[in-house]
This record gives sequence, C-alpha cells and structure tokens, in this order.
Amino acid sequence: MGASLLLLTFGIIVRHFSPNALLFVGMLLAGAGIAMGNVLLPGLIKRDFPTGVGLMTGVYSVSMNVWAAIASGISVPVAHIPGVGWRGSMLSWAVLSILTLIIWLPQLRKRHIPQIRHSQLNLWKSGLAWQVTFFMGLQSFVFYVNVAWLPDILQSRGMSATAAGWMLSLMQFVSLPASFLVPVMAGKRSSQRGLVIATVALFLVGYAGLLSGLNSLNWLWIILIGVAGGSSISLALAFFGLRSQTADEAAKLSGMAQSIGYLLAAAGPILIGFLHDAIGSWTVPLIILVVAIVLFFICGLGAGRNAYVGGNHRR
Repeated sequence: MGASLLLLTFGIIVRHFSPNALLFVGMLLAGAGIAMGNVLLPGLIKRDFPTGVGLMTGVYSVSMNVWAAIASGISVPVAHIPGVGWRGSMLSWAVLSILTLIIWLPQLRKRHIPQIRHSQLNLWKSGLAWQVTFFMGLQSFVFYVNVAWLPDILQSRGMSATAAGWMLSLMQFVSLPASFLVPVMAGKRSSQRGLVIATVALFLVGYAGLLSGLNSLNWLWIILIGVAGGSSISLALAFFGLRSQTADEAAKLSGMAQSIGYLLAAAGPILIGFLHDAIGSWTVPLIILVVAIVLFFICGLGAGRNAYVGGNHRR
C-alpha cells in the first residue's frame, strides 16, 4: 500500500512536466498505483477487520466516491485560476497523495506475519470467483456507460447540456448513502441475494423509465439508477471479503475480479457509442444496458449465496 501511494504521487508529479509524452507516462504510473491500492485494500480490510468487512467497505466506498466527486467538480475551476492551468490543477492532487503517504508511514513500521496455509485454491477454477468477477465487471460496465453517455441520452430527450450535467451529478450524489448502507447490511447477512434483487429492481425500473419516454420524470429515473449504482459497486467490493476466508484469498479475489471486471467495463462506453452512431438512436443501447443488468442479476444470485470461494459455507 505504501508503494502504491508512492507510485501514485510520482505519477501525478511526472504528469506536470513537459513534453506531452510525459503526460502519458505519468498517467500509466498513477494508474498502476491506483490499481495496486484497489486490489490490496479489500485484503487489508479482511485481515485487520475480519468481523467488520461490511462496515469498513462502506466507509471506504463512500470516501472513494466523495473524493472522486470533489475531484470532478473542482479540477476544471482550479485549472482556470490564473497561473495554474490544467497542469497545475493535475499537480495539486499530489498534495493529497503525499498527505496520505505521510499518514500511512506508521503502518510501515508494523510487521504482519501471516499464518502459513497450504492451500491449493485456484480461483480460476472457482465458479463463485467467476460470478463475483462478472458481477464486478457488469456493474462497472453499466456505471461507465452512464458516466460517458447519460448526459447525451438526456439531451436527446430535450434536456439542456447544463441540466443533463446536473443530472449526472445527481446520480453520483444519491449513490452515496447506498454505497455506505448496503455493505453494512451485507456484512450482517449470510446471504446477500436479497440486496442483489433490490439493486436490480431499482436498475430495471430506472432504465424502463428512460425507455418509456416519460421525460418529465427523468429526475426520478436518474435517482433510481444512482441508488442502484451505489449499491452495486459497494456490494461488489464487499464480496471480496465476504466470499473469502483469509486476507490472502480476499486480495487474490480482488485482483481477479477487478482486472477482468474493469477490462469488461472498459468496453462499455465504446460499444454503446458505436451502437448509437450505427443506429442513430439510444433505444437499442438502453436495451443493451437492460440485458447487462439481467446478466448482472444472474451473476449476483451466485455471488450473493452463502459460500466461500474455497468451497465452504459461511457461518
């Protein structure tokens, strides 16, 4: 985790300098640091808070979403400050990563010696691990499509660009309570299938509303999609700890689910944009999202069952 923060900080600093090629080098370094932290944090929670996986997942999920929203909101205004520019705006985020690294330094003095286990667990052969992976990937697929294309979808329904942008902000804002409460509730249950069903229901009603053409209720459809989105990402993150028995298993499951899951998600905006350009309508792309949610539901029923990736049942 310390190395990931150091790599993230270095990547942010590199992006600040010319030539422009360093922008991409810094982006890759910062992305690698973020990926390391994303994969390791669920395992860390499993190790240090084995009985509080749901609560701690909720805390860090909300923190992650809040700071992402703040960054999205103020990066451009900071870039418009005279003498700062976009390079200075990007560099300013190194302040947070450096501060976080300083706060993390005491952890580097502690040595954690894990109990040695002779486990032959192969996650790539675990059906449950694949269900968690596709659950993670499909919810990310839907989220990134929303971020990329939701304002365009709303503008095609007659909404102004400014109002459509605020609808995207509304979607992210209303997701915060769900991103905290859902993993807390998940941690108190042996099976999370009920939470999966509720999340899917909110998604389906929201997208059915967008497909219905009832544009006067667009705010309601966006709220439902936002709450479902906050629930789905935090539930996916909680599964890394809830479906594993050790911190090592949680880290490995996190690595598998996030690497393959985000690879699947990365195709979402490109696919949806291609379909819209080819057809000239948002109806088919929205139907594709509904299909993704149905698949998400099927994987969620498996990922939410009372079991571990090692084959045992949870107590």
